[in-house]
Amino acid sequence: MSMHSRVENGWNWTAAVTEMIKQESLSVFDMFKIGVGPSSSHTMGPWRAARQFVDELGSKMGSVKRVTIDLYGSLAKTGKGHGTDVAVQLGLCGHDPTTIDVELIAPSIREIASRRTIQLGGHEIVFDPTTDIRFHFDKQLPEHPNGMRFTAVLTDDEQQAAVFYSIGGGFIVKAGDEASTDDSVNLPFPIDSARDLMGHCDRQSLRISEVVMQNERAWRDDAAIQHGLAAIRDTMLDCIHRGCLTDGVLPGGINVHRRAAATVRRLLGRECPTDQKEFLAAIHQQPRDFQRVMAWVSCFALAVNEENAAFGRVVTAPTNGAAGVIPAVLMYFECFCDTAADAFIDFLLTAAEIGCIFKKGATISAAMGGCQAEIGVSSAMAAAALTEGLGGSARQATMAAEIAMEHHLGMTCNPIGGLVQIPCIERNAFGAIKAITASQIALDRNPDDARVSLDDVVRTMWETAQDMNSKYKETSEGGLASQISVNLSEC
Repeated sequence: MSMHSRVENGWNWTAAVTEMIKQESLSVFDMFKIGVGPSSSHTMGPWRAARQFVDELGSKMGSVKRVTIDLYGSLAKTGKGHGTDVAVQLGLCGHDPTTIDVELIAPSIREIASRRTIQLGGHEIVFDPTTDIRFHFDKQLPEHPNGMRFTAVLTDDEQQAAVFYSIGGGFIVKAGDEASTDDSVNLPFPIDSARDLMGHCDRQSLRISEVVMQNERAWRDDAAIQHGLAAIRDTMLDCIHRGCLTDGVLPGGINVHRRAAATVRRLLGRECPTDQKEFLAAIHQQPRDFQRVMAWVSCFALAVNEENAAFGRVVTAPTNGAAGVIPAVLMYFECFCDTAADAFIDFLLTAAEIGCIFKKGATISAAMGGCQAEIGVSSAMAAAALTEGLGGSARQATMAAEIAMEHHLGMTCNPIGGLVQIPCIERNAFGAIKAITASQIALDRNPDDARVSLDDVVRTMWETAQDMNSKYKETSEGGLASQISVNLSEC
């Protein structure tokens, strides 16, 4: 990644932040986070920022009499549709997106609105969401489209404020902390690019997943790694199963009907089994003709993103808007490719490293790069993981990632009504199918014949992002979003 400041349409992404991201040591569990939909950058990020702000109030907590939240740029323009206002309230209350019972989200928000109070670190203060959360549609903070400011007014009228930026995938940066690049983790195989990754694989005669596993051991032992990855995989499966069980209309006001449950009924000829083991057994027994397998892959992706759009439990992979691609391809791998029971471990390790390369070399934020940064990256991650899982070499795996991204370059982010529903849900199905196709192409080719490298496509993606008009970067001001008029209800 270049050291110069990123400047686009008035937004300046400082060189300090750029260098911080490049020097980050990223774990698999940075790329895959268990949380709540519908958006990693507009829901998860603001949620985490609100929690951090409350934590930093510390001993002043009992003196706070009022809190206000100002949302800028993309957070304002699509914040309602993405539930940013919901997220910051839950964060101020101290709820954790990883563990919160998603069934409590709606009643918690209703209670805050009706009582016009909020529990701030166990301290109840007056709070009216309609006036204390402010959407600045025509303003943006200088460093990033996803900016927010939290302000606490104390009893002596002193103010304590903090500015945060949600930079994609649930990652946040606090203004004033950008220059900090202190990293106590020394990885045996530092990786900033695909070239770095291939060098380690070649010199050590290791697969991608083996290199990543050795790096992960810098943070935790093998048992913790395997336990964490099993939790990620189980959350993905739970999300697919819930989506396949649930009918109805998604929240938000644009009347999008869920389709995954009806697809399962059509494919199985009966209702989706409520027991997860029975559900998986039924899929394993399905005919494996091309049309049916592809229908299942699409169904898996739709199920996840329907859950995501309904504030369900999902895994950022690497974002919430693209959360369905990797689970869909992983389920394809497990259900239709006759894999070992623990094959998901290497699959997730490989996928995560490809995501890290894109995060360091470009972006995983649609507000910065359009949908190529979300669906495109997730498709590339899944393609590489599937390729290694099916016996491909490290170079074939990175070739598959390159192919997948190459055919997402320039994809805009233009959610209708600011909701991750149209075209987002279907795009996850397309991203999953493209990943499988990219893997098949890579497995059938000699990597020495490749004319475009993964690093080439990462650089191209970032150049494309810089050239893309801001209205196509998660603002709902262009593309389909500008063609379809909707009246949003409360999410």
